[in-house]
Amino acid sequence: MLATIFENATVVDGTGAPGYTTDVAVADDRIALIGDLHDREALTRVDARGKVLSPGFIDVHSHSDELWLVLPRCDGKIAQGVTTEIGGNCGISPFPLIGDARTPIERHARHYGLDVTWSTLDEFFAAVERNGVALNVATLVGLGTTRRAIAGESDRKLEAAELLAQAALVRAACEQGALGASSGLIYVPGRYADTAELIELAAAARAGGAPRYASHVRSEADDLFAAIDEALEIGESAQVAVQCSHHKAQYPRNWGKVHQTLASIERARERGVAAFADVYPYVASWTELATILPVHARAGGTQATRQRLRDPQYAAVLALELELARADQWHDMLITQVGSDANADVCGLRVDELAGRWRLSPARAAIRLLAEESLEVGAMFFSMNEDDVAAVLSAGFTCIGSDASVRALDGPTARGVPHPRTFGTFPRVFGRFVRGRPTLSLEEAVRRMTSLPATIFGLRDRGEIAVEKYADLVLFGPDTIRDTATYERPYAFPAGIERVYVNGRTVFADGAFTDARPGRALRNGG
Repeated sequence: MLATIFENATVVDGTGAPGYTTDVAVADDRIALIGDLHDREALTRVDARGKVLSPGFIDVHSHSDELWLVLPRCDGKIAQGVTTEIGGNCGISPFPLIGDARTPIERHARHYGLDVTWSTLDEFFAAVERNGVALNVATLVGLGTTRRAIAGESDRKLEAAELLAQAALVRAACEQGALGASSGLIYVPGRYADTAELIELAAAARAGGAPRYASHVRSEADDLFAAIDEALEIGESAQVAVQCSHHKAQYPRNWGKVHQTLASIERARERGVAAFADVYPYVASWTELATILPVHARAGGTQATRQRLRDPQYAAVLALELELARADQWHDMLITQVGSDANADVCGLRVDELAGRWRLSPARAAIRLLAEESLEVGAMFFSMNEDDVAAVLSAGFTCIGSDASVRALDGPTARGVPHPRTFGTFPRVFGRFVRGRPTLSLEEAVRRMTSLPATIFGLRDRGEIAVEKYADLVLFGPDTIRDTATYERPYAFPAGIERVYVNGRTVFADGAFTDARPGRALRNGG
């Protein structure tokens, strides 16, 4: 017998084709039938009249990783209609945990009471599968993690033997199921990798059966053109697909540059490079506050930076440099999370507001906070322009990524003041960029969240409503789906999502989670 029949649904199948009204049946974990099913028996019939039934949304840029073990219900993503997450982005993955690579993962896990019991991707996915998870999970291998495993936080060029050892780690992870490699070229130690190193490692991913390279590029501001060119060069030289992560142009002097970078990506595609981008529908980014520090402050790695920031003479000179470079930006930086309880009360403050509270200049306040929290400070940067966001969204090769981890409204993951994209990314695309300032049609928005990412990352039998495809499904109101999370009040689920199914099982219905854990670890995409 059929498990579920959706009656009279407006099917938006993920291909970009116009929606049409019909019935859809699910049996076990697959879509079994599409058509007039009024005379067929099923355990459950869902009246979907006036609702859109689409494939489940695929979050191509997630940072959940080990939090899949902390919050297996994946509240903030499931409530958005996300049925698959791709982790391991920005050069950071929870494997391979060799040498110094283990330290930051264990430090992060301790905040959530999680014991890190794995080292390899095989072991990590086995732990996720034992624990169970509500949505499907896939991952990239982080080149920051692999570099840290081989050379710690050294800022030097790798020796030939070290590069070979790192390439072996990348290849092994891909053979175990990673979808490709990722880099984070503004973070330590990934920022120390030169183009030649990255080409070698992307080629190692291809040799491991995962020809993909996703990059948080070296600059999203003044040097954006060169950064995108580097990413495209790496893809072309290594013969891998390129994903330009959370594509943007930061600060007013750079607004509008995305038109030229999108044209560069399009030209690369015309040359045969499989080049793509992803974007989140907001004008604020969210990353480490430590990214404001100049290169000399980060030299030698995290421990050396901590020591410098605690040196009164160095801190005084650094503060002058930061004031010159950032004088007009302090109000545009909002502190979201800190590593300890000592400064938990500053979360939600702008840096200039913190400066007023502490009676310091903004630069000195930022330095003091980074020093006291051992660099573990998250911040939002209100540095983008919505016209640019719309421009990136309008490119046919752009898909959607939240750049956020799974979180709940309470419990251990409800820490600090997260970016509203944590709870609102996918519904916001519909509310703001389908209906509010029309940029995409509804069908095209669904394609960017479903079949496009499934094709880019090789997710087999997902991202489309068709017979024999996996029954990852979202039922939503086309006129009511929208985000409700704001920068001031981010802990809020979206509106308009009626039901969510993962591999044929209900994980969210009528505003409530079912606690089912039908998600799967998608090794090599399937």
